[in-house]
Parts: sequence; C-alpha cells; structure tokens
Amino acid sequence: MSTFTRLQKRLSRLGIESHFDNDIYTFNQQNTTAQVLLPQALPLEEKAVKQLLDFASVKVPNSLGHVCAARATPDFHPGAIAPVGSIVATTEDLIIPAAIGTDINCGMRLLTTGLSYDQVHDQKSAIIAQLKRVLLQDERDIPVTPQSFQALFDQGIAQWIAALPQQGLWQEVNVKRLLAEINQISGQSLITADSKYAPEAFFESRSIIRPASLGTVGSGNHFVELQIVDEILDRHLAYQMGLKKDAVVIMIHTGSRDVGFYIGKRWQDKAKELWPINEKYPTSGLFGLADDNAQNYLQAMGVAARYAWINRIVITELIRKEFMAIFKHDNSQLIVDISHNIILPEHGMNIHRKGATPANQGEIVLIPGSMGDYSYVAVGKGNSDWLWSCSHGAGRAERRQSMRSKKVVTDKVNLPWQCITLKEERLREEAPAAYKPITPVIESQENADLIKSVVKLKPWITFKA
Repeated sequence: MSTFTRLQKRLSRLGIESHFDNDIYTFNQQNTTAQVLLPQALPLEEKAVKQLLDFASVKVPNSLGHVCAARATPDFHPGAIAPVGSIVATTEDLIIPAAIGTDINCGMRLLTTGLSYDQVHDQKSAIIAQLKRVLLQDERDIPVTPQSFQALFDQGIAQWIAALPQQGLWQEVNVKRLLAEINQISGQSLITADSKYAPEAFFESRSIIRPASLGTVGSGNHFVELQIVDEILDRHLAYQMGLKKDAVVIMIHTGSRDVGFYIGKRWQDKAKELWPINEKYPTSGLFGLADDNAQNYLQAMGVAARYAWINRIVITELIRKEFMAIFKHDNSQLIVDISHNIILPEHGMNIHRKGATPANQGEIVLIPGSMGDYSYVAVGKGNSDWLWSCSHGAGRAERRQSMRSKKVVTDKVNLPWQCITLKEERLREEAPAAYKPITPVIESQENADLIKSVVKLKPWITFKA
C-alpha cells in the first residue's frame, strides 16, 4: 500500500476526500477545496493538509467576506498554525492574521557583489571574520531617529532614508543607490501603514535610537549566504539581471524580527477578542477580521512589513561596508527583494502567502535550497490557478526537534560549503538532510507553468544566528 493510499484512508475517516493527478493533490471537505502541488516522491503530512483546509474554510459571522481559493506549493509542510508553503486568497473584506503569523514580511533579497569567485576565494578567512563580527556578534553602529521611524511608517522607505542621521553606518552609504534600489523591492508599493500601530519605543524622546533587532538575521531558517553562480539556464534573462557564471552573489533571508512578533501576536489576539459574543469560536481556533477591522490590520501589518524591508537594507549595507574594507571597491547591485510571508492586495483579492513567493508574470523570484543544496533565481509566469505564486524554498522534510538528536557532517575542510554559526545546534537543525531536495521542487513548478528558471546558485559560506 502506497504512502498516499494510507493517508487517503486516514483523511477519509475525517470526512476529507482526496485524489492525486500529475503532481497535484486535491482535497475536499464540506464544500471546501484545497490543492497542493507536490511530487508524490516528496513527503505529504496529514497535519499540513488539515491546516490548509482549516484556513480554506475561515469565515466571520455576519460578514460576506470569504475564502476564494487555497493552494500550496511544493515546500508544503506543517507550521505552528498555518502550513508553510500555503496561499489563501480572500475577498477584500476578509483578513486572516494567523495565516502569516508573527514573522511578518519574512523575505529574501539577492545582490551581486561585482566580484567573481576567483577574485574572492583567497580572502575567504577575512570575509568570514568580518561578516561574523557584524552579523553574529552584533558589532555594528546603526543609529536611527524617532523622526525617521515616523517617516518610515507613515510615508515610506524613501522618506526613512532621507531622515536618517549622518552618523555610524549612514556616514558611508551610497544614498543615491539606496533610493534607486527601492524600485527592486517587490510589493512595497502595495503596502500602507500607520505609525500608531508601531511599538512606542520607536518614538521615545531621544535624539538617537538603536533598536536591538535592526540589522539582525534571526534564528531558525533565516540566513545570509554567499553563493556562486553555477549555471546559467536562460542567458537573456540572466544578462538582464546582471548575473554571470562564477559571479559571487549574496542572498539574505530574514524578516521583521521583534516588530513582527509584537504586531502579529497582538492582532491574532485582537481577532479573537472581536469575535461576536453570541457566536461559537471556530473549532480550528482560526479567527478572521472583517471590513474595517481587516483594513486596520493591514495598516498594522504594514508597519512590520516596512521594518522587515529596512532590516534587510541595513544587513545589505553592513555587508557592503565589510566588502569595501576587504576589496577596496564596491560595485554591488540589488537584484530583488521579495516577500514570502505577507498579505498583498492583488487581483481584486487579499492574497495571504505563508512561506510562498509572489510569482506574477515576469517577476523575479528566489527559491533557495538548503545550505548544502542549490538555490534558484527564476521568473514568475503569472499562473492564476496557483494564485500567482511559487514556493519560497525547498521546504523542511524533518522538524527541528527531530534533527537535534541526529549526527550531521560538518567537515569544514572537504565540504564545498561552510556554515558559520555561534550555536552548534543550528548545524543539526538546519542540516541539508532536514530539507527536501531542491531539484524536484523546481521541476514540478516548471512543469506546472509557475516559474521559469534563470540561474542556478551553489552555496559557499552560510551565516546562521
């Protein structure tokens, strides 16, 4: 009996009908349908299926808002509440805060260094020492003013840059380049925010504030990784992006840190508090927000989203500063910054993406593997059946808890990649064996017409907090 047949039987006892055809699982329960794109050879977990169907059935009493569609990409696996790799589209008057949780606007950015592997490999020790100092040992100077935070949340990233003090890190940045690179931040024009939802600590009566989380990567699967362009899959598109064979690029994966936790937790609690008194709580424990409450949430979410974007900007500038110190020039350019944990108003709906990446027609997408596997740069094909989305990575094959007791290979001499961390347990939790292989994840999405691959990147040095 196949693994899926056994799963089918268990789901059937729960009233869930299922079938599999051409890498697509379809699940139905009480007039609710959800689909998952996933090669049958890769693991499918019952818990994740239940979570996706729960989200597909969210409603708010006395509201016309409803879920329009629920999909999942091949990195699909269970999350704390929402399954990772899921996309839930709702009408414009419905929001589900738990669908993206507290890691609001977790996302990735990719920048070129303007250097080839031949130019940098002799400086590997210096690169590790310098980046370890600023990324993992908190040796950085990032002054911000209350006025710049006010500008960020009420106006936008450009106004934040204009209001920064000319101290610390900001004395050396290329402001013209920073402003131009705002155009490479995908989705930021769709976000609005209001500073009244921001943590009060940002507006204390001090001339300079140094938020502890600003410019930090965070734990878990977040990382900064130096990668090498291994293979060009589409010469024309790679040229447009400025990517060449053997070029060294940097991928940054992080989010809104404590600001996202502050806003995400408060609004999940608020959705529960606002539930009509005379109505039973949903058995799933999932609470939606309707109408004005939904719009207010989006303003609050926008605060965390903008903080995540400036967090990735700060990390970029910290790296640029160290590379400048080592190589004496800086020709780096941002290719893209794209979110995979955010709600965006698109196509007349609110598209909730939890560990899934926007993949509109021609949009650059980043799909990393594990720190021992390839990553891909691709472009979206705007597939409406899959809610204009693709996976945000390979997806976990094993939970962190189960990896902690396993022995993993950390040979720093013979492996082609190296992980730099201050926490040895991170080497086990994030070992390549904890993740699905990237190749079938990419191939299934190419075959389903979600993406077109452009460049394949191989890992070289990974920094994990």
